[in-house]
Amino acid sequence: MNAAARFHPNLPARHRRARWGLVLFQSATLFGIVVLMALLYNIVNGAFGLAAVRYRIYPGDLGLDLTTITALPPEQLRGLLAAYLSPGQLRTLEREKPLDQRSADELARLVVERVLRPKVLDTWPLVPSLLHTREIVAEVQQKYPDAEVRWMAWFNQRFLSRPQSSDPIRAGVRTAILGSLWLVGIAALTALPLGVAAAIYLEEYARRDRWFNRLIQTNINNLAGVPSIIYGILGLAIFVRALEPVTSGALFGAVPEGVTANGRTVLSGGLTLGLLVLPIVIINAQEAIRAVPASLREAAYALGATKWQVIWHHVLPNALAGIMTGTILALSRALGETAPLVVVGASTFITFDPTSPFSKFTALPIQIYQWTARPQPVFRNLAAAASIALLVMLFVLNGTAVYIRYRARRSQRW
Repeated sequence: MNAAARFHPNLPARHRRARWGLVLFQSATLFGIVVLMALLYNIVNGAFGLAAVRYRIYPGDLGLDLTTITALPPEQLRGLLAAYLSPGQLRTLEREKPLDQRSADELARLVVERVLRPKVLDTWPLVPSLLHTREIVAEVQQKYPDAEVRWMAWFNQRFLSRPQSSDPIRAGVRTAILGSLWLVGIAALTALPLGVAAAIYLEEYARRDRWFNRLIQTNINNLAGVPSIIYGILGLAIFVRALEPVTSGALFGAVPEGVTANGRTVLSGGLTLGLLVLPIVIINAQEAIRAVPASLREAAYALGATKWQVIWHHVLPNALAGIMTGTILALSRALGETAPLVVVGASTFITFDPTSPFSKFTALPIQIYQWTARPQPVFRNLAAAASIALLVMLFVLNGTAVYIRYRARRSQRW
């Protein structure tokens, strides 16, 4: 009776604390959603909008209409290029791809970029462009009488398929996207096998009562929280300098004669990111292996299976979904890292695509950083468009992790 008498008066207070806790958790979730929406709004607002554009040669002076220029005969478009471009520029275009093999869309784009030569004078974000269109047009007519107002979608198909350029109209992120894919691929090939092997040893073979194994586990947990710039310094010392013959490709004859070997390559960046996510992969793999029921192991041992057979045929298949989910989420972090790549030596301006592990490289975060550091406001629009490309890649990776987890739970249910 005394216990019941003490319990009932405290029950309303416990309920009030529970309600306050629920409000706190809901507020934190709502705050996170608001911050995420503000981030997305800021990015989308900068990637689209009106722009004041001035042409070196206005389309009307050549009898052209930008809305119908792609419908012109290819012979006419090639004639415009031959009439207004220098012989050196024509030879450069021919080396890239002969003009007679280009489509009408490609020729029209060349005429706009190389003959008409548009230059962006000023830009406006999406929301002001939609709400204050007349005011913007009047401002352009006053400040730039020889310019016209155009709607610009900085994030488009051409933006994704073009290399970097100093001209905002012609700039793209193809090289940066390919560099990011190379880096993530090398990081995955490095971190996944090493991380899973270490997790298997720590969970299945290492004795927890030994001080050495406890020290290893403690260091792995600490390394997961080390700032990424420290991994960049480590990668610079080991992969760029100490292992320069390997990472530069000189050991394999991949460096042309007369070119100085340099370890600042895709391989060095990928290995550095692999070290960055390795502790996270190990911890996630340990959790997935630990979640496999002990009864499954005992049943396999009872049937005469060896320890390795139990791990290979029973533990790993059941832990695979958790391991892959954790690995993909870790690679999502690597995809957005900037500091270690800056230290390792990612290029801030590069116009050719990486074709091997020994190529020079850049990445989407580096590209965004480089554009935001430029003084011209138009490059901020390009940075916003590149941020959309980076977010899309992150959403794809995270969506893949969710799909793997869903399929794993569905297969276990059946």
